Amino acid sequence: PSPEETVQILKGLRDRYEQHHKIEITDEALAAAAELADRYIADRQLPDKAIDLIDEAASRKRIKSMTSPPVYRELESEIEETRRLKEAAIENQEFEKAANLRDKERRLTNKKRELEEQWEAGEAEGQERPAIGEEEIADIVSMWTGIPVFKLTEAETQKLMRMEDELHKRVIGQQAAVEVISKAIRRSRAGLKDPKRPTGSFVFLGPSGVGKTELARTLAEFLFGDEDAMIRIDMSEYMEKHAVSRLVGSPPGYIGYDEGGQLTEAVRRKPYCVLLLDEIEKAHPDVFNILLQILEDGRLTDSQGRTVDFRHAIVIMTSNIGASEIARNTPLGFAVTEDETGITYDDMKARIMGELKKVFRPEFLNRIDDVLVFHKLQRDEIKTIVELLLRRIRESLAERELQLELTEDAKDLLVEKGWDPSMGARPLRRAIQRYIEDPLADFVLRAELPAGGTVLVGRNDTPENGEPEVSLDVIAPKVPAAVGTGSEEAAPPQLEPGEDGGEPEGGKAE
Repeated sequence: PSPEETVQILKGLRDRYEQHHKIEITDEALAAAAELADRYIADRQLPDKAIDLIDEAASRKRIKSMTSPPVYRELESEIEETRRLKEAAIENQEFEKAANLRDKERRLTNKKRELEEQWEAGEAEGQERPAIGEEEIADIVSMWTGIPVFKLTEAETQKLMRMEDELHKRVIGQQAAVEVISKAIRRSRAGLKDPKRPTGSFVFLGPSGVGKTELARTLAEFLFGDEDAMIRIDMSEYMEKHAVSRLVGSPPGYIGYDEGGQLTEAVRRKPYCVLLLDEIEKAHPDVFNILLQILEDGRLTDSQGRTVDFRHAIVIMTSNIGASEIARNTPLGFAVTEDETGITYDDMKARIMGELKKVFRPEFLNRIDDVLVFHKLQRDEIKTIVELLLRRIRESLAERELQLELTEDAKDLLVEKGWDPSMGARPLRRAIQRYIEDPLADFVLRAELPAGGTVLVGRNDTPENGEPEVSLDVIAPKVPAAVGTGSEEAAPPQLEPGEDGGEPEGGKAE
């Protein structure tokens, strides 16, 4: 049945589930169960999966609400106190007092029993029957599929309309790739894509270190709330013909038959995912026969005969095809617009597409939604990436109540040392490790960083005798002057690591 028909079926079953679980089931819960089950639970059918959602949500709500009322807890405390006083009276041989306490204990116990019967029947005074709504249903769907609750309940249109801005927070540059990806996702959510095919299928081409894998991670985090929603498979592990069976599982009688395939099992457990096939050109040609079925039919049958649904997956394949073409024709890669350092983006894409057609069969390329070429990173984009990478260091220092600041000259130094057009942004991570993290580690181990202080990183313009090219100054936290004392006495002690004279606001690391 359709989701609308499923809602009518659920309304007919509502009274029985309300009576069984002693809770109320709202109309919003019924509509959410039908809609979310139809959208996010692909391996079962309506109305079965919607009924199970209602049943489990009601059961969880009932268990959470099974807390005794305050009157009941007060009665238990009074019974316990009466029993303790009775035992004390018996020990003191005050038998008349003990008899009175025994009678009181019996009256309280009978009252407790009556209250239990009323409570179990849901008739206790002031006790309301709990109700389940859309949030409780979304919570169960989240538990089954791994998709966060807030992503399910948030308005889909609002989330998708700001998609480019959210992706650009982590993926610097690459406007063309981000726009194409965003349009494909919106097209899918609007119901305009082929329902039998995956949500999107793309080939990412370009130099190393320009954001191909990072865009896949960011897409998984944005759509499904967690980077773990990205399934990464290194296709260099499938260069041999016999390794292809590992994708769908070993045939019957072979070792590993019961374990399932690495690809099919991962997607079966997590159908809403970003499937990243890294270095696709290294895979054996037989692998592409499997990919053809995924890209065309949106499904794949594993070695145990189970059909795995790929319709809700985003398939991304990365490749370095054309990288040598870029290096041979333009030593600095290619730019988005034509200038003295490269050719136009469209010309380079056309040239790389020619290389792509030499490697992949036409029937494979025809089933791909789009081929995206990632351009080389510009200097100003590298500077933005510096800030992104420094954010992690700042978060670590924040746990020690410390702050990190860099001068513009220091940032320029990191860009100079970490920018390699042929290697993208990856050398930048090593530059930050060498010039920022290593000196900071020495400061931390020597316990020379006061809580609340600030580490100021500057550039040493004239390093001599093996001096580092960056300087780290520790600025002590400002302490308010004490009442009745001079400003000099109230000033905090200055740190002078490694230098006798020191500097007005701290010591300089050598």
